[in-house]
Amino acid sequence: MECRHFLSNVTLQANVTDIWQWLPDITGGYTLRTCYQLLTTQDDTLLDGTENKIWHPQVPLKVSLAWRLLRDRLPTRNNLLTRGIISATDSNCVAECRQLESVEHLFLQCNIFAKVWQQVRFWIGVSGVDHYRLRDHFV
Repeated sequence: MECRHFLSNVTLQANVTDIWQWLPDITGGYTLRTCYQLLTTQDDTLLDGTENKIWHPQVPLKVSLAWRLLRDRLPTRNNLLTRGIISATDSNCVAECRQLESVEHLFLQCNIFAKVWQQVRFWIGVSGVDHYRLRDHFV
């Protein structure tokens, strides 16, 4: 059904040569520049369309963990260091893995916490691939 829906706008014409078109830039065609621009701007576009799935409009933004997580608004040691609340010597991960404690590190990259998230995914019956950026993981 998805394929049929995708092809519903296609019109076949007799005696017309088929051509390939790069939809992001129909006039200029495919270039590395247009491909790079598409890839580097895609995260925000995809996230904007799915943002309403992570919080309800009546819930204050301060309460929504997912909203704060995706915008790097959690009080990680990296954020506390950036705001001058703690010193650089106190910025390592709480799991004592000697890495800078950032949102990506705590939720995706830390070897200690990765085991916890793996168990959570197993518990709720979800399998997946871990990304290095939270936006990629969410999308």
